Amino acid sequence: MAGRHGHGHIKSFVRRAGRMSEAQHRYFDEMMPKIGIPYQPSPIDLTTVYGRNAPKILEIGCGMGETTARIAEAMREKDFFGLEVHVPGVGALCKLIAEKNLNNLRIGNHDAVEVVRDMLPEGSLDGIHVFFPDPWHKTRHKKRRLIQPPFVELLASRLKPGGYIHCATDWENYALQMLEVLGGESSLQNSVANPTATELAAALEADRAEGLAGFALRPDYRPLTKFENRGLRLGHGVWDLVFIKR
Repeated sequence: MAGRHGHGHIKSFVRRAGRMSEAQHRYFDEMMPKIGIPYQPSPIDLTTVYGRNAPKILEIGCGMGETTARIAEAMREKDFFGLEVHVPGVGALCKLIAEKNLNNLRIGNHDAVEVVRDMLPEGSLDGIHVFFPDPWHKTRHKKRRLIQPPFVELLASRLKPGGYIHCATDWENYALQMLEVLGGESSLQNSVANPTATELAAALEADRAEGLAGFALRPDYRPLTKFENRGLRLGHGVWDLVFIKR
């Protein structure tokens, strides 16, 4: 990314058209004109979009939408804006929105950096969810990871004081990077005790998060996915980080 808020940036994803099922096609075509929020290079008023004054939560990377829909269904008193570039995933989430009658969930099918930068005013969000973003595990690809200092600075600027950013990953190296980057943003404060600089440096050097402070317990509102449950049974780690806007 370049500039204070990443006005030029490396795309943090590979746009894959993928194969859409007939149902995904149908629900995408039917629902997106109703609940889609098209990209525009100017700010939007979220209160007007949702037609009410309620807490606004941004979710970046909805995947196939199961977690996004479950959270929105459980917290109908809050409004959710899900961003996903994978079109079959958007179609699948459209189907869930229709089936569950989720009037509090909208979708954007566009690059998250551009949507946050151009469309969301400062101090407009009560929370941000980034669950299991692409880990780009090869060393030469780590620069493509979403959680980088310029983007975290941008995200933090869109949060209200007391708002939160919640990240989760099942890649240990990415968990350490998230802890380092989120902890380095001066406008954010960890919801749990931070490791010391020495402890974090040693963990980064060893590429091991075991026993390191700074990671939160999984909040009740984030459901376990089938994939995550399978990984936990196999002994794979999952790390949650929750930081609060000062």
